[in-house]
Amino acid sequence: MAQVAIRTEKLVHTYPRGNVMALKGVDLEIYVGDVVSIVGQNGSGKTTLVRHFNGLLRPTSGKVYLMGEDTTGQSVAQMSHRCGYVFQNPNHQIFCTTVREELMVAPRNFGFTEEQTQKSLERVCSLMNLEHLLDKHPMTMDYTTKKIITIASVLMFSPEVLVLDEPTGGLDEVGRRMLTKIIRMMHDNGHTVVIISHDMDYVAENSSRVIMMAQGQILDDAPPDKVFLDAEQLKRAQVEPPQIMQLDLAISGKNASSAALSVEDFVRKYKR
Repeated sequence: MAQVAIRTEKLVHTYPRGNVMALKGVDLEIYVGDVVSIVGQNGSGKTTLVRHFNGLLRPTSGKVYLMGEDTTGQSVAQMSHRCGYVFQNPNHQIFCTTVREELMVAPRNFGFTEEQTQKSLERVCSLMNLEHLLDKHPMTMDYTTKKIITIASVLMFSPEVLVLDEPTGGLDEVGRRMLTKIIRMMHDNGHTVVIISHDMDYVAENSSRVIMMAQGQILDDAPPDKVFLDAEQLKRAQVEPPQIMQLDLAISGKNASSAALSVEDFVRKYKR
């Protein structure tokens, strides 16, 4: 039986300002090794939900369990060590004057020895081709490089769960390939990846599950080839299916039982 990485029970969150109920009793299980994407329009509850996973937000009512442990009473530091969060905007995460310093902050805060920190630095820099940038100021980098640096800063402490908030936003093609490499590496090493995204093309190709939200509730939770064929739920969530799937459905018919999730799938299907 698969181990549960994150579980929520009847999770409710109400923002005091405006008395807005952003989550309305969410029950969810995310398993170790999952690559899960959470999709939905702005205001659907995506970011509110995942910010409970590392303690940035606390339940108004309900429970959150991280790697089988009730997070009630756990500090943000305790939860963040196990669930690393990469913010949507890298400018909100970077605060050191060199890339080297930026990468070493978390391991030192989490009590790594200097030897462990140095080994993590070498591993991450080799993985993400950052060696030549270590002594440069991260805020002088282009947007893609800054996003890669923020992801690298979280990979430095190898969290059991990695949360990526809109990771493809502003990335060039090289950055997207690097992101995919990282997600696959984390999955292959038994880690859990949670992605918040409006990029349905990327979601379709890189997720084992898609959780679709609207108005603080989960509408659907299934593999991408199922979620993106449910026209009724897509309409409720105001989500458009991937472009290549829309093309496939336009050719094969709106009531098709399957559709291509990637350009490669599409080419294989119609080459036959």
